[in-house]
Amino acid sequence: MAVGKDNVEIVKARIDKREYRRVVLRNSLQVLIISDPDTDKCAASMDVGVGYFSDPAGLEGLAHFLEHMLFYASEKYPVEDSYSKYITEHGGSTNAFTSSEHTNYFFDVNTDGFAEALDRFAQFFNKPLMSADATMREIKAVDSENQKNLLSDAWRMNQLQKHLSDEDHPYHKFSTGNWDTLEIRPKAKGVDTRNELLKFYEENYSANLMHLVIYTNESLDKFQNLVEEKFQDIRNTNKNCFHARGQPCKSEHLQILVKTVPIKQGHKLRIVWPVTPEIHHYTEGPCRYLGHLIGHEGEGSLYYILKKLGWATGLSAGESDWSLDFSFFKVVIDLTDAGHEHIQDIIGLLFKYINLLQQSGVCKWIFEELSAVCETKFHYQDKIPPSDYVVNIASNMQFYPVKDWLTGSSMPSKFSPSVIQMVLDQLSPDNVRIFWESKNFEGLTDKVEPWYGTAYSLEKITGSVIQGWVLSAPDENMHLPAPNEFIPTDLSLKNAPEKVKFPVLLSRSTYSALWYKPDTLFSTPKAYVKIDFNCPYAGNSPEAEVLTHIFTQLLMDYLNDYAYYAQVAGLYYSINHKDGGFQVTLFGYNHKLRNLLETIVEKIVSFEVKTDRFSVIKELVMKEYQNFKYQQPYQQAMYYCSLILQDQTWPLIEQLDVLPALQVEDLVKFVPAMLSRTFVEFYIAGNVESHGALSMVKHIENVLFNCSKPLCKPLFSSQHLANRVVKLESGMNYFYPSECLNSEDENSALVHYIQVGPDDFKLNVKLQLFALVAKQPTFHQLRSVEQLGYITVLMQRNDCGIRGLQFIIQSTVKSPGNIEQRVEAFLKIFETKLYEMTVDEFKSNVNALIDMKLEKHKNLREESAFFWREINDGTLRFDRRIYEVEALRELTLQELIDFFNEYVKVGAPRKKTLSIRVHGNRHSSEYKAEASEPHLAKIDNIFTFRRSQSLYGSFKGLSGQVKL
Repeated sequence: MAVGKDNVEIVKARIDKREYRRVVLRNSLQVLIISDPDTDKCAASMDVGVGYFSDPAGLEGLAHFLEHMLFYASEKYPVEDSYSKYITEHGGSTNAFTSSEHTNYFFDVNTDGFAEALDRFAQFFNKPLMSADATMREIKAVDSENQKNLLSDAWRMNQLQKHLSDEDHPYHKFSTGNWDTLEIRPKAKGVDTRNELLKFYEENYSANLMHLVIYTNESLDKFQNLVEEKFQDIRNTNKNCFHARGQPCKSEHLQILVKTVPIKQGHKLRIVWPVTPEIHHYTEGPCRYLGHLIGHEGEGSLYYILKKLGWATGLSAGESDWSLDFSFFKVVIDLTDAGHEHIQDIIGLLFKYINLLQQSGVCKWIFEELSAVCETKFHYQDKIPPSDYVVNIASNMQFYPVKDWLTGSSMPSKFSPSVIQMVLDQLSPDNVRIFWESKNFEGLTDKVEPWYGTAYSLEKITGSVIQGWVLSAPDENMHLPAPNEFIPTDLSLKNAPEKVKFPVLLSRSTYSALWYKPDTLFSTPKAYVKIDFNCPYAGNSPEAEVLTHIFTQLLMDYLNDYAYYAQVAGLYYSINHKDGGFQVTLFGYNHKLRNLLETIVEKIVSFEVKTDRFSVIKELVMKEYQNFKYQQPYQQAMYYCSLILQDQTWPLIEQLDVLPALQVEDLVKFVPAMLSRTFVEFYIAGNVESHGALSMVKHIENVLFNCSKPLCKPLFSSQHLANRVVKLESGMNYFYPSECLNSEDENSALVHYIQVGPDDFKLNVKLQLFALVAKQPTFHQLRSVEQLGYITVLMQRNDCGIRGLQFIIQSTVKSPGNIEQRVEAFLKIFETKLYEMTVDEFKSNVNALIDMKLEKHKNLREESAFFWREINDGTLRFDRRIYEVEALRELTLQELIDFFNEYVKVGAPRKKTLSIRVHGNRHSSEYKAEASEPHLAKIDNIFTFRRSQSLYGSFKGLSGQVKL
């Protein structure tokens, strides 16, 4: 327990060593201060109890627009964007989001910059400056954000559900806002948007509606004084908290079947019921209990039956879109083509399962098992980044009593059959809303949702019709889940005698290599296991790549009803294909991890192709490949960039070309051939002793290589895979023009990549420091001032140890060629700023980057990802941070300027650039001109270009061999 200032006990995790204190300031602002002496980052989150439900009529998106405007400047710090500049230069980040009844602002920063960052942050809630000059620019930013979402099925379907509700209820509203709602319509009515913005702030931003969380490395007493000083003058108007009175769905919005056309390929069924919000019964957890059962995937479950029938490839169930006043329970089912033809049977089976729950009664043992799993999860939770932690808690503070600010609704503990029964009774045919998505409905709809243009049709459906579907549904043996054998009972910590800082190569043979890293930092009963199957045959053609993908998906499919219990109990796994093989990853409580691992390996060894499941998975993979065209244009540009740079990779278009012809027999022949020559690389970390790790490896070696009929043989030395990257020619500005694969998308995108060179500590830190120094000015100039687009990013890039820099910008207002001109113009502006940088400014940025590098890993997964990257790239510099910090401490301002002049400056003779230009439909004429115009630096064919270029040497020596 942690104690609040008023002696209210705050429930905290058993392994949580942080201190917590609740403070209520004189202006009624509630604050939670968290002291964590071990943290490298400090953070703060302010949750304001007002959101888009409070938008005035005719000004949709005003709350979201205010969220954008608030961070620009304040009376105390009037320079535009100086807040984000300060945060970035002190190793931090800042963001905000608007929800229905809340707006959350948050940041994190290096510890030495926290006090001033907090002062700057506080000013936005005291005396913000929302300048007239910034108003128009930020309306364009909101519009660009909305443009990004227009072809997203998640946004479209969410708005359609809101559209089909009571027009007078705030749930019905359009939340984001756009140019039309914030500029054109208000202007036509003589309404000044900025005046309305200021009025909205004055009326709604009151201290009594705010909850603040502070995460610091300092003592509670010290920071309480600081918080009081900075936040107690926020105005308190004793504003009442907004409540959406009444229910969003009237009778005409219930018992409806809505057929709608998505953007992406595939069919989906969403079955929705209005229910009592669980927030009023969070210790009883009715929606959690029902979601656990209806969403279960073990034998006898609804999903198990739908999967066996070949009708579904995914199912989830639980509460969503909840508030204090209303809530929905949703079941979402991903359908196969066959499932799309059996929709009545599927809905019938769902209600049959609900009837089974009614007949079985509320089961105490199931609730107690679920409660025990939730309790263990809470008490052994991983540390997460402070910025995420403060956001979660600030959101909880609006809803839960003080003692449950940390737990929220994560620990149902009170068994109440009547409360669960109450919500179960609400899952009836009489108040259901059914949304059925499929491309097959194109041309068969008669209505259009106004904000996103989603086509749909609507018909009423009676309870008696649904009862008919229940009666005619297949007679399948549905039953409740069995007791969960994967729940850990041994949560003890193993001995880690030495303070091992880095992974060690514990064993190496012709079959495998084992990298081992015991947990010396986190003290949790968890392990992380990565098994990398290097199979050269898996990556030698587009067909092989696709068959490997289908193989890994089928493995997951076969394991699902068994391994789902492990996932419920906190033991997660994945099997993914990769270039030249596949990976098995396990993470979670170590107690029963070995059981799951051995079962997965057994499934690999005894793999057989089941014809019915092959057809389902092939269809799933086909849709996945087809849906790549609906990715955001900037994502398409990043894909092309990787395809150009990374040798021996096959394009999706070729994989899509070979996929339809692939049959069961092809996979039957392929899998033994793929596994016939294999090298297995292990990374085992966490609460596992070295003999346990060696024993796992020995077991797998025996099963794969050393049995009477071995499935695998070792690789020949010539077969070990190397990751090689194209070496761009010095002085060349290559560009690859492309049309956006989705002809409906108005967004264009540019990825402007600057190649620097292979992994080298001194070169790395120059690149990293430049990226840090230029990050915020890039955003300010290209996004805030020039308004090129909502997505405007400068970031580093690392391809298998080859380092570089990339500008990523998505825009509707400029073509990719024009965006590139603006990037180069920015670099010329920035050149002057860099040359004018003082030694003190330089040192400040160097210190910020050193602090970022010395930041400790938060949890086992984060640490494992860092070390695995070194192993996978072949760089093996586990001590990288130490040496890069040394290099930083020796770096001079002149060396940074020299780096810029050689690698980044426009026109630098040794500069190597590659620009990917993806043209949306607004800029198709520019694409046609670029595509037809001959140019020395233009890439017409990716593979011709790739073959013509030199390659960097690979860092990967023989797999598992330390390269000295």
